[in-house]
Formats: sequence, structure tokens, C-alpha cells
Amino acid sequence: MKIIIQNIKMPVGHTEQQVIAAAQEIVRSASVSAKNFCIYKQSIDARRKHNIHFIYSVLAECPDGTQPDDEKIQTFQEIQSLEIPQRDLRHRPVVVGMGPCGLFAAYVLAQSGNPPLLVERGENVDKRTEDVERFWKNGILKPNSNVQFGEGGAGTFSDGKLNTRISDPRQRFILHTFVKFGAPRDILYRANPHIGTDLLKNVIKNMRQALIEMGVEIRFQTELTDLQITDKKISGIVLNDSESVPCSALILAIGHSSRDTYQMLAERNVFLQPKAFAAGVRIEHKRTYVDAMQYGQENLGLPTANYRLVYNGKERSCYSFCMCPGGTIVNASSEEGRLVINGMSEHARMAENSNSALVVNVRPEDYGNTPLGGIEFQRKYEHLAFVLGGEDYAAPVQLARDFLKDQPSAAFGSVSPSFTGKVKFAELKNCLPSFITAALRDGLMNFERKMKGFALGDGILTGVEMRTSAPLCITRDKNLQSVGLAGLYPAGEGAGYAGGIMSASLDGIRTALAVLDR
Repeated sequence: MKIIIQNIKMPVGHTEQQVIAAAQEIVRSASVSAKNFCIYKQSIDARRKHNIHFIYSVLAECPDGTQPDDEKIQTFQEIQSLEIPQRDLRHRPVVVGMGPCGLFAAYVLAQSGNPPLLVERGENVDKRTEDVERFWKNGILKPNSNVQFGEGGAGTFSDGKLNTRISDPRQRFILHTFVKFGAPRDILYRANPHIGTDLLKNVIKNMRQALIEMGVEIRFQTELTDLQITDKKISGIVLNDSESVPCSALILAIGHSSRDTYQMLAERNVFLQPKAFAAGVRIEHKRTYVDAMQYGQENLGLPTANYRLVYNGKERSCYSFCMCPGGTIVNASSEEGRLVINGMSEHARMAENSNSALVVNVRPEDYGNTPLGGIEFQRKYEHLAFVLGGEDYAAPVQLARDFLKDQPSAAFGSVSPSFTGKVKFAELKNCLPSFITAALRDGLMNFERKMKGFALGDGILTGVEMRTSAPLCITRDKNLQSVGLAGLYPAGEGAGYAGGIMSASLDGIRTALAVLDR
């Protein structure tokens, strides 16, 4: 049996061996015989700047029937594996999209004995990286191979964050799977685990190779362009406007930026509903400033600091989102003539700046309460940002303090922009709706009171952030199939049922199991 030793406090600068030794001492003091100690969870308590410390939980094995007489020691059951039923489906399933949702759906189906056809409109991760870096350097955009589209999904060029507020034991299976394919082992126990875009690319390639060895057929540069429907059931799909493929189980893991696919679904009368999302800008500061604000001083030997800020106004909320400690702001555009940004960090999180989205809630009534209205809302302001930046994919930027004063910026202070491309000074109110501008100003003043210098220092705002989540929901029933269309399984972020790598991976697993239970 396993036990967990909890609430082990360690000072800054400790080693893993010291953590294990502390757990072993607690076990000895309780007269428990145990072996195979390993760290299960780590967090940082920085509430008191003069007493910052780590808190650990450690797993160990002990004889069955052991009853520890210590409040720090509890029995424990961990789910590392996943019970996948072995089924013989009549037709090969199809998975569209190679983000985390699609990858884990394909992984589960392959382990069930039903390796799917896995299609991805973009390129493999190596070719995709070349295309992205060329775009950042020269402004040459490839609409199907960019930060949004390609192997690994949008998360490949982000922070590789693996935290989620969902409580699901299958998260351990996902984490162990990532480690199996090359992710650092510390993601198994860190409180806010992340892989980093530099390491995530190799993890994805390793997972792809495993899928191929399990019999999955993978096709890149292959786009779902139509559905074939018979008697309110999926009977086939059309790829690249030319190839018809028989299909009775289609997992649609398209991501939140497949706007042409949404349009096709609407034309095929797939049930879509408008959904709230969030939009705004990115703010960046010196990494050392954020560390000092969160820890009380710099260079403590602690992980690069992050923050989470929320302001609930009378009409709107403003909050930080997808914070990237020690990261950069990237051009995440996927359509000609439209500019959208995102944040990215490598595993070390040691870039000069730290950045975060500052976003405001957007409601369906803000864009006409129609299923495709949110897309047009996003497109409108992404185009305005493109124009404001000079129509060459330069990003419009403004110092946060000048944004508050409603005046243009003339020079940078101590913070230099990290954007992967050119930047141009502009007034960001000209590429944002007035309600977002107003809420951002209220939020920034609130955050200034919480973190001195956050808004009135040299922080830089970059616009615009519009792709926080899907602006619509491909509604599904209790069997996870599209309402009124049997055999179509909308899944992940693009369907409106996830928000990040972990939740998308979980939804991919859940959806694959629903296909097997059909």
C-alpha cells in the first residue's frame, strides 16, 4: 500500500534529498516501515516575505494494513493508468486536430485497439516552427501553419502550462504520459507545472511516433472541409475539398481559431451557441520586478514568480490570464490582415520580461448574441490592431501609464518590448471596444494598489489579445455527441469544453471513451 507524508516544510535552497530525508524521519518517528520515497507535490508559501518556504507531500510504500499514528501520514491511492476498454468498432474513427485534445483522443482510441485516422490542417512541429519563425522575422504568414495551427495546437507556442481547476484523477495519467514522452519529471509534483515551449515540441514528436507505432494514420496539411450527413448521422467527411472518407465517429478537436470550420458547421446546421469569452491586451514588466513584488526581493533562488490579479467592477471584470513568467509576447496571427498576440515561455522561464494577458469579459449580447458573432467581433478588433500597427504585422504598443492618462507614448522606460517582431507606438483605445478600454483602466488602477508600479511604472501594453477561448460552443448531449447529429463528437477548446492543455487533454480522453461506449 501507499502512504502520503504531508506538510513537510523546507527552506529556500534545499535539495530533493533533504526533502526525502525529512519524510523518512517523520515515518521513523511514527514507527512505520516504508520504502521507495518520491515527491508527490510541491508548493511555495510566500505569504510572509520574511519566511518564504516550500511545502511538500511525499509518497512511500509500506506493508498492507499499516495504520500510521501521525496526522501527517495518510493512506493514499494514486491513479497513474487509465482503464481503456478493448472494443472492436465497425468503422475506423477519425480525429480532426492535433492539439492536446486530439492527441489524447487518438492515444486512447489506439490503446483500445481502434487506431484512428488523425488529420491536422497544419504542418508537423519542425516545419511549423520554421514557418512561425519566418513569420516573426519577415511577416510572411502561412494561414495553415502558424502559432494557432499545426502539430501540438496553439499550446505548442505558449508556456506549456499544465495547471487546471478541474478535479479529475485522470490528470495523473496525463502528466505521466507527458513524462513518458520526454517532459521533465518535476511536472508530476510542482503546484503550477509547466513544460515550456522548447521542451514541449520534442514531447509532441515523441507522442506522434508512438501513435504511428500503434497504427494511427497521421496526415498533415489535411483540412476538414465538409461533413456528409445521412438521416441525422455522420456518414462521411470531405478532406481538402476533394477526398471523401467514410466515417461514423468523428472527434472534432479543431481548436478555438478554426473559423472557416465553424462557418462550415453553421452551413451544415450543426447546433452552435454563442459563448462568453474574454479579450484585451498583454502587459509586460521586468522579470526581476515581478519577483521582487511577489517574494520581497530579487534572486532568492526561487522559481520565477507569477501573479494572478482580479478586479470585479460594477459592469465588467478585468483579470490577468495566461501569465508567462520570464517569457515573451508572440505574434499569434492566423488570418491575413489581422493581428492577435499571445504569451510564451521556455522551460527555464528566464527571459528578461514577464508578461500576462489583461482581459475583460465579453458577453454574447456584446456581439449580437449569434453563434458566429463572436468571431466577427474578434476579427474586427484584430484588423484594427493590424492597421494601427502599420499593416505589416507590427504590434501596437503603449506604456500602461500613458494608457491610463489617455495619451500616446513617445519612448520606452526600463522595460523593452519582447514582442517577436516589430512594434509601433499607438493608442490602444483605437483597437479596442470602449467597454474593454474602460474596464482595463479601472483594473490597472486596482492592480497598481496591489502591486506598486504595475500600472504607473514602465510596464508596456501590447495589443490585442482576442483568442482566450472559443467564442462559441458546439453543443453536445449527454453522450458527448453534437445535439441532433449522431457520430459527431465536438471536443476540447474549439468546442467550448476546455481551456488549456490539461483540460483539453482530459476532454480528449473523455470523448474517446464516449466513442468506445457508443
